Amino acid sequence: MFNFIVKWLLNGIIVAPLLMFYTGISFTSAAVAASILTVIAYLLGDQVLLRATNNIFATVSDFALVVIYLGMLSYFYNWYLSIGELLIISALVAVAEWFYHRYFLRDKAYSV
Repeated sequence: MFNFIVKWLLNGIIVAPLLMFYTGISFTSAAVAASILTVIAYLLGDQVLLRATNNIFATVSDFALVVIYLGMLSYFYNWYLSIGELLIISALVAVAEWFYHRYFLRDKAYSV
């Protein structure tokens, strides 16, 4: 549970403020979007991909997930995120994820 909370805080600190800045959406909408992203990334990226592969693959997958997820939200909710803005948010999340994975790979519960 601690791992998820750390991931949720990391993603929230990066994604929510940038969504608010780039799109002008409310804090609540940005926080909900970041929270759903965290749940998906934790279940797919950390519980499946990271355990089956390695940090690099999981981090690249997290980057792609953020681009796709936020791109879809931007399209469906008319948030007007540019490709550059999507890439900036995704890159920052990927860097944070790389360190997050590296930290938690030391934990025996996270090791393959």
